[in-house]
Amino acid sequence: MTSPLVTLMSIPSPAQGVWHLGPVPIRGYALCIILGIVAAIWIGEKRWVARGGAPGEVSDLAIWAVPFGLVGGRLYHVATDWELYFGEGKNPVTALYVWRGGLGIWGAIALGAVGVMIGCRARGIKVLPLLDALAPGVLVAQALGRWGNWFNQELYGGPTNLPWGLEIDVAHRESRYLDVATYHPTFLYECLWNLAAFAVLIWLDRRFRLGHGRVVALYVMLYTAGRGWIENMRIDEVQLNDVLGLRLNVWTSIVLFVLATAWFVWSARRHPGREDVVRTKPPLGEEPTAEVEERSTADPTA
Repeated sequence: MTSPLVTLMSIPSPAQGVWHLGPVPIRGYALCIILGIVAAIWIGEKRWVARGGAPGEVSDLAIWAVPFGLVGGRLYHVATDWELYFGEGKNPVTALYVWRGGLGIWGAIALGAVGVMIGCRARGIKVLPLLDALAPGVLVAQALGRWGNWFNQELYGGPTNLPWGLEIDVAHRESRYLDVATYHPTFLYECLWNLAAFAVLIWLDRRFRLGHGRVVALYVMLYTAGRGWIENMRIDEVQLNDVLGLRLNVWTSIVLFVLATAWFVWSARRHPGREDVVRTKPPLGEEPTAEVEERSTADPTA
């Protein structure tokens, strides 16, 4: 049994995750999500302008992407852990309590992308170049958002005596480990993995001028490669923790990695290089250029 003693170099958990400004609660989890969203928009904006987009368009598209992403993330969590909210002795209303944690990244990315597509269609923006511009920033958003788990003392890994073990209060420990004080800080592992993946993705994009959705494909490949092994370290009880011997999120990572790899290979063969034009009509308030008109007429699917 792991010793309950806390090592001198262990990572402490916050004494609290909620502060009050009068009657208004300020939650650490929410602050991390908001900070991640701001970072993703800022990085995406700079990358989109460098690709030929108009300033301010990423911020405008965030109006679609963020609400869709939050709803998608919560829907995925509730759908895969519905026993936490429905059934005898449960209160279904708590399924709406996003501030308590519980946002499935798969649902957030999927439905957030739908929101982006709706916004792109309205503005005459090609979807794949825009998603390629946004993908690296999403990794930074995920890295920052993971610190919300630190504030909530949740989703940690198994017991460890390593110097960087994470201290967890008794009230937040799994019932089978009440006498264990330190655990693998999986939130930190994923944060560092995502930041490293961000650096690799930026370098690859600059080096090879990736286009036609290949930045997105690499984002999925890099993220799922890390999420798979980190997910396997976690000890939190989930409803689908044994699907053919693996947790559901591990299987999801494997499937998405394979699909992203297939897309990357297909895209590289079918559409080598990077798109020269990133929209089918000019930004709002601007007259169409001859190049956009020519491309749009020649390629109705652009």
